[in-house]
Amino acid sequence: MPIVAQSTETTDWVSRFADEVIEESERRAPGKPVVVASGLSPSGPIHLGNLREVMTPHLVADEIRRRGYQVRHLISWDDYDRYRKVPAGVPGVDETWAEHIGKPLTSVPAPKGSAYPNWAEHFKAAMIQSLAELGVEFDGISQTEQYTSGVYREQILHAMRHRGDIDAILAQYRTKKAPAKKQQQKPVDEAELEAAEGSGAAAEDDGSSGSAGYFPYKPYCGNCEKDLTTVTSYDDDSTELTYSCTSCGFSETVRLNEFNRGKLVWKVDWPMRWAYEGVIFEPSGVDHSSPGSSFQVGGQIVGIFGGKQPIGPMYAFVGISGMAKMSSSKGGVPTPADALQIMEPQLLRWLYARRRPNQSFKVAFDQEIQRLYDEWDRLEAKVADGTALPADVAAHSRAVRTASGELPRTPRPLPYRTLASVADITAGHEDQALRILSDLDPANPLASLDEARPRYGKAEAWINTHVPADQRTIVRDEPDTELLKSLDEQGRESLRLLLDGLAGNWSLDGLTHLVYGVPKVQAGFSADATPKELPPEIKTSQRSFFALLYQLLVSRDTGPRLPTLLLAVGQERVRHLLGA
Repeated sequence: MPIVAQSTETTDWVSRFADEVIEESERRAPGKPVVVASGLSPSGPIHLGNLREVMTPHLVADEIRRRGYQVRHLISWDDYDRYRKVPAGVPGVDETWAEHIGKPLTSVPAPKGSAYPNWAEHFKAAMIQSLAELGVEFDGISQTEQYTSGVYREQILHAMRHRGDIDAILAQYRTKKAPAKKQQQKPVDEAELEAAEGSGAAAEDDGSSGSAGYFPYKPYCGNCEKDLTTVTSYDDDSTELTYSCTSCGFSETVRLNEFNRGKLVWKVDWPMRWAYEGVIFEPSGVDHSSPGSSFQVGGQIVGIFGGKQPIGPMYAFVGISGMAKMSSSKGGVPTPADALQIMEPQLLRWLYARRRPNQSFKVAFDQEIQRLYDEWDRLEAKVADGTALPADVAAHSRAVRTASGELPRTPRPLPYRTLASVADITAGHEDQALRILSDLDPANPLASLDEARPRYGKAEAWINTHVPADQRTIVRDEPDTELLKSLDEQGRESLRLLLDGLAGNWSLDGLTHLVYGVPKVQAGFSADATPKELPPEIKTSQRSFFALLYQLLVSRDTGPRLPTLLLAVGQERVRHLLGA
């Protein structure tokens, strides 16, 4: 008997959809597993916009599992779609791949140097690995296998028998398209990553282009393997189908009841699968809200196959901040693997869990990632002490665990910005990194860097791949004697106060107190004075003091947080560079 959980999580969007999906599943298929679905086309790198197509049903499915129900999360790999174009920037791919346009993705060679047998498997592999890291459980369905093994044969024959009904539905939406307006391309770091409308929808032949009438089925050519074919005749009784290929001129007559080299056109294929799989919940991109979109048309066509349209929330676009700085070799399109290189799975899950599907958000590859991690750590602290709001508790729970258990986590989750600064300063020297991180809390030092991993490794990867060389930190070898000589008495006194306090404050908290306290003491206040007790000009003095220290240590006006930088440089070297 399913256990319907009653908890503080009932205030979040995931729980509300779970309630609706359970109710609808009991109405349509009582006693059977709840079916949710996603569709992904491995036509190139599967990006972070596509990930929303998976994470939305995953989160709902996981909530339903937590309540004790059986759930199937289907991911249809649309690997039998046509190869439409050669994507830019993919390593191991050149202009010769254009000769494969029109073939099924599984018939296109993988990029040079790939360990996978074809184009589709190459791009599926990276996504499968990322989904495993994210804790996403799913049943993968290859549409190549489904079609070429004859699984959909009866559905294809049924669609051909009812082609007149299907054509009538599609005809309601066929209009003469106006010439496309030329749009100014967005800068890559402002780009929105959206899932293509149902993988194969863009500029698709819906089966109405042939002179012999409407046919919702497109064969792949028996000679060149391309889908540049036109059905010229079909007999319902014998299932004899004749087609010709406009690419190579080949034509043949086959019996559709034993022919497995073709597929239904997209706007028929998608609703056919809803009915065949009994899908209750499947989201789609905001482009599906337009008249004639695949989701809207599919809602009418699915009835021809004896099914019902799934509950289908529209999801908004996913943006990227800092994409222009990416050193990704994938043509600048960030994938889940790119994100997981620099952030823990929990943080990435949280970004998708905390926003309703119709709310857009950005995944950060620039300095914003540090602020996101600060926000995440504050949430963790609030959850731990019981002060977090119920919806935030729910989003946190969905980020850190699934119905199967907790995701692996960093034993000592030190602040990301601190780890990034240490990785920046130490430039890969792990012994130095351990020394600095151990000094952060001398009363409870790290025994090894493994305690700070994987978060430390993510921060190090971010520094190495997304921070430009001119923003990296290089500590001076020798004192800036000219600058030291030019200091007035107040400047020299500030350095003396700092140097006098180093030994007794050599920890992250101690040095924080020290560097903020020096300007207060110079102005005649206690180092412990709070901002409310101080005049506004103290902040100006602090900024000037910080800029002086940065210039003397790293020859810049800014850099990593000063307490972290001082720990990284070490007491002896700090004294040397500050002219002790």
